[in-house]
Amino acid sequence: MSRARDSLVVGRVIGDVLEPFIKRVSLRINYSGKEITNGREFKPSEVVNQPRVEVGGNDLRTFYTLVMVDPDAPSPSNPHLREYLQWLVVDIPGTTDATFGRELMCYEPPRPTMGIHRMVLVLFQQLGRETVYPPGWRQNFNTKDFAEIYNLGQPVAAVYFNCQRESGSGGRRMYPI
Repeated sequence: MSRARDSLVVGRVIGDVLEPFIKRVSLRINYSGKEITNGREFKPSEVVNQPRVEVGGNDLRTFYTLVMVDPDAPSPSNPHLREYLQWLVVDIPGTTDATFGRELMCYEPPRPTMGIHRMVLVLFQQLGRETVYPPGWRQNFNTKDFAEIYNLGQPVAAVYFNCQRESGSGGRRMYPI
């Protein structure tokens, strides 16, 4: 699939949050049985509880870090808190789910007040267990810098969904590439 048609490129996740990467591990995320696919719409009432996150991989001796950020905080037209860290789970063994990992930053449900926000979930492979530590803040988090600090390398998987306040309507405006 060409990069121009990749939904992470079209949704500007590649560029705003991540550099181009090759997916190497399966990542399945759902809220109350509704699976996240790139660009799918969710209302805040649908994402109150943390999602179920299933991580692929080959064995239990490989560990992963899951980062969830809002690159559109506090609003897509003025994202001066970009990126806002919604959730951070580390030491997730391969072939399991996030409940087997250590939650370093508890899940904070998305609560967009203005515009359509992208909620980006990124999976990194760790070099070893207990090698990643919590940041001291949620706002102005930087996924690329975080990955560099902890030698996480390129993501092994990523997915995003759109979220807007309950009374909001319409979809994310797609910009020409």
